[in-house]
Amino acid sequence: MPSLFRTALAALLAWLLAAPGARADVPVMTPGTLTICSAVNRPPMAFFSHGQPEGVDVALGTLLAAKLGLQPNFVNIPFAGLIPALLAGHCDVIMAQLFIKPARLKVIDEIPYMVSHLDYLLLAGAPKLNGPQDLSGKKVAAVNGTTSVDVLTQANAALAAAGRKPIRIVVFPESTQALQQLEFHQVDAFAVAYETGLFYSALEPSQFELGAAPCCEIKTGIGIAKSNQALETAIATALRGLMKDGGYAAVFAKWHLQMDMLAE
Repeated sequence: MPSLFRTALAALLAWLLAAPGARADVPVMTPGTLTICSAVNRPPMAFFSHGQPEGVDVALGTLLAAKLGLQPNFVNIPFAGLIPALLAGHCDVIMAQLFIKPARLKVIDEIPYMVSHLDYLLLAGAPKLNGPQDLSGKKVAAVNGTTSVDVLTQANAALAAAGRKPIRIVVFPESTQALQQLEFHQVDAFAVAYETGLFYSALEPSQFELGAAPCCEIKTGIGIAKSNQALETAIATALRGLMKDGGYAAVFAKWHLQMDMLAE
């Protein structure tokens, strides 16, 4: 059999065996599938609605997978376990409003896809805050592994230098638990991403409200293993495509988060 014919036949067989519409040149764990680790308890980024994942990260992940000819598969992981899960090979990418920070970039790569902000969720009617220093002596919930914990810790250093009482930081593995503690008056505030605080304050305005103007614009990225440069290039290309065809803007408009969009 001529060599050229054998090569053509092999290519045809590979195409027939591939998942429908899947791109064989995209290196993923499972053929035809983009496996996405996310903390599916952080509305409006990712949360369960009627048993199915929904939100900004879910919609964007689904659109990115489609651009690559793949089916999305979301794996729910506690936030603090996302990077270990990626490094252990349990998923292809992380989409979980993962802030881009130097410490994270030492172990994984991140493709910027939005900016995020920080805020404080309070019980409705509570006095507004000028900043974390106003929480001196109060009990504040935060989610393990998030930047909110770092911000509160830094605030405590400043409070100690000023001779003031520290914030009593109470760390929880998931947002739902932190929110419940605020709801039941077990904490005075929930230090959280602005996007999540906005969602809960709009959902239950008689119960919760944002405590301050959103602060600290932070670039946010899609996490990917440093060893998978081919997938990183494919995801970045697909993201640029979504920005050009309007799919990216439509997702942020649905959740009223246009302020978080990146410029093309």
